[in-house]
Amino acid sequence: MIDLNDDFYKSLLDNLSDGIYFVDCQRKIIYWNKGAERISGFCADEVQGSYCWDNILKHINEQGLMLCHSICPLAATILDGQPREASVYLHHKDGHRVPVLVRTAPLYDVHRDIIGAIEIFSDNTLQSMITQRVSELEKLALLDPLTQLANRRYIEMNLHSRLEELRRYQWPFGILFLDIDHFKLINDTYGHAMGDEILRMVARTFTANMRTSDIVGRWGGEEFVAIVRNIDYQNLYNFAERLRILVAESHLIKESAVIQVTISIGGTLACADDTVESLLQRADQLMYQSKTAGRNRVTLAPS
Repeated sequence: MIDLNDDFYKSLLDNLSDGIYFVDCQRKIIYWNKGAERISGFCADEVQGSYCWDNILKHINEQGLMLCHSICPLAATILDGQPREASVYLHHKDGHRVPVLVRTAPLYDVHRDIIGAIEIFSDNTLQSMITQRVSELEKLALLDPLTQLANRRYIEMNLHSRLEELRRYQWPFGILFLDIDHFKLINDTYGHAMGDEILRMVARTFTANMRTSDIVGRWGGEEFVAIVRNIDYQNLYNFAERLRILVAESHLIKESAVIQVTISIGGTLACADDTVESLLQRADQLMYQSKTAGRNRVTLAPS
């Protein structure tokens, strides 16, 4: 096993871009590298000495199932000594959900007895591409300053381009209209500063979990629009449902209060005779169907 008191090994592990942490057989975290700090937002002092099952990172899968108390890959590796790999979503310190690829392996002592495990996790957000896009939008004054998403003007411009491609080349795309549920109550209860934090948290969850070919922007207030290219009806629904689950499983902490929100989503595929206005109106109406049906749900129509 690596000697964690050895400065050479610590320096080596801290200079890796991946997040790495070690646990003992009770899943107490005994080491947390700089990559783990960067990806999760939690510094080593905040997590070392805590237990993995304390739900610090609160790993969930695509269905929103909490893994730390059920099918945790790290716990399974400690039990049977088999390495594992899984795509999961960790809870960032800032509240949003980050997609990561986790790989686990057992740790042995000199007698080949398992004494713990290591988890390596890699950021799956293609952050460099996102950073480049933000820079481009900033230059063109097409960026929403609060959320760092595309603004309404850019969304409208992009929709015009996508509709032209659809008519000319039959390249399919869909849109999602997303609205934070009971947002006024958040502002009234916790203040507008917390409302802004919630908007940023939701925006970060969107950007961390979208393909680089897709666009998500702030339409206004607590409303967002996503443009999803090269997609069919079922995959558009699956994509919207994943975003809904990830937002619902995100949270911020204010003093002792855990603040969570949900979103209602309406979505549709574009058709050749659509205009920007008709497409947005259809998705908006479907979003309101989600609201009237109880909120925190997805309503889709093919076209």
